[in-house]
Amino acid sequence: MSDAAQVGLTIRPAEASDAPALASLMGELGYDTRTAEMEMRLEFILGDSRYRTFVAVTDGKIGGMIGTFCHHSYEHNDPSGRILALVVSKTMRQRGVGRQLVSVAENDFAQRNVRRIAVYTRLTRKEAHRFYEDIGYERNGFRFVKDLAVNAD
Repeated sequence: MSDAAQVGLTIRPAEASDAPALASLMGELGYDTRTAEMEMRLEFILGDSRYRTFVAVTDGKIGGMIGTFCHHSYEHNDPSGRILALVVSKTMRQRGVGRQLVSVAENDFAQRNVRRIAVYTRLTRKEAHRFYEDIGYERNGFRFVKDLAVNAD
């Protein structure tokens, strides 16, 4: 029996009422998020079929989440997928929860005929890099980011 199964883990699609827990998890990733902000984000995300959000629940408490996105690209003929966010609460780490969340996301992608998945992590997140490599993901490039000024027109 896996560690995740031993702790009575259930993974289900996220709901709007999960906003407080998801906001807290974003904070653990280093993105301070108020519940009202997460409610606003979820309104768009949960209403867009290209996104999927799954939460890991133990004893009625959300202890992890994964958010994904399915899209077409200029480089490939078939749809691609991205893991946009993956976080497991500090109290639930090292129990297989992250692996279970990724497995659910990969199965969901496969059902949507996605065969290629990308995930981006910050350069400083060495543990995340090892995690993804351990479950079969390969490094293949760099990500560059630039914040643009917002026009107030």
